[in-house]
Amino acid sequence: MSKRRKNTRSAADAAPKRQKVRDIFVPRPFEGLVDEPEWIALRELVPAASAPLRLRPELVEQYGDRPVTLATVLPMAWPAMTKPDGRIFVGLQRHVQSGDVSRDLAVAILCALQTKPGGTVAVPALPGEGQRLQDILVDEPLEITMHETFEFWLDDDAAEDPNVKSSLERANASIYPTVKLAAAHAAYWCRVPEKGHVRWVLPDDEDAALNALARLAGAGELLLGEGTKFAGMFRAHGRLVPVWDIPGGPEAAEWEAPLADFAKRYGDALGDTTPLDTAARRAKQGLLGRQLTLR
Repeated sequence: MSKRRKNTRSAADAAPKRQKVRDIFVPRPFEGLVDEPEWIALRELVPAASAPLRLRPELVEQYGDRPVTLATVLPMAWPAMTKPDGRIFVGLQRHVQSGDVSRDLAVAILCALQTKPGGTVAVPALPGEGQRLQDILVDEPLEITMHETFEFWLDDDAAEDPNVKSSLERANASIYPTVKLAAAHAAYWCRVPEKGHVRWVLPDDEDAALNALARLAGAGELLLGEGTKFAGMFRAHGRLVPVWDIPGGPEAAEWEAPLADFAKRYGDALGDTTPLDTAARRAKQGLLGRQLTLR
């Protein structure tokens, strides 16, 4: 399950491990955002994607209508960058973070707004108290664009710089094929050498989601089909992310129907509030033993 983090660091041009500067800890930094599971997926699962963000009217009035784009990762894992035409990019996957990811991202956007277009954005390691994403953005579903390369970083003139081109080539070489699935919200297929994965950020309370998965596991209904394997779960920003190993050959579209069938079974299990039976309780302990927490 560590493959994504390894590839993300490569995509950030050999960025070091994230340095955590703890002042507080917010276990669900994206809580309250209508698309909380997708924010988690873009931060933890997806190598190259972007989505436009809309600032609240009072910020537009103060700083002007500068387009803001959310990116999974920016060059050198920068927290933010500005373009000469005034556009702003903010990176979800970055070098330094505090205990509140939402505050980190909000202060990166605010610092970029205060930076002259085309200038280098200076972002403090410890953001301190202040506005969070929930305070500065118009809350709406993310319009996600998946990318096969990191060229969305660049302007035409920058792409001609030999150093930039070399860095871009190294980053692009690290991207593994990833497709956003339609069968479930915040679910993604990816192919890594010799096999594939389906990963789904569940939108539900952790305890309820875990019990639903345990019911399915106890009944032998946790798989996506023949040749698949339940690899375990991430705990990411207050939500569970089940992961399945799948054969490497079939393309993403071939997993839409199996995931849709599983989503139906999961929904039914989620609605069951009776006590777990013996098989489900045993399965629950097994699931907990195969759980990895991402922060």
